[in-house]
Amino acid sequence: MDRMNSDAKSTPTEDDSPSCLGGDHEHHPVKIDDSACERAAAIFRALGDPQRLRLLIMLEARSYCVSELAQSLAEPLPAISQRLRILKSERVVRSRREGKHVFYSLADGHISRLVTNGVMHAMEDT
Repeated sequence: MDRMNSDAKSTPTEDDSPSCLGGDHEHHPVKIDDSACERAAAIFRALGDPQRLRLLIMLEARSYCVSELAQSLAEPLPAISQRLRILKSERVVRSRREGKHVFYSLADGHISRLVTNGVMHAMEDT
């Protein structure tokens, strides 16, 4: 009986632990789409600037026109426009015209979650 209990408590051996190079499980190669990786890297570069990220955090709440963003962030209009142009070129934001004003919003839910998760992760204690 003692032998049975001691066997049950023994540490796993190499044969018992999962391995990338062997074992009973099947390996399925992962297909990596190079163009999707390039596209994602471009999106991350666009998100990588603190001033552009501030714009995205504001756009998380609602659509804004350029002048509202400039006033809220106390930044010059040309600087805001340049940042928005970069974000739009990477399809991170989209725009719509209403009369003389152009309103910007996040492109979709993926970008919204990406921004929210990134900021929340940065705010976590380590």
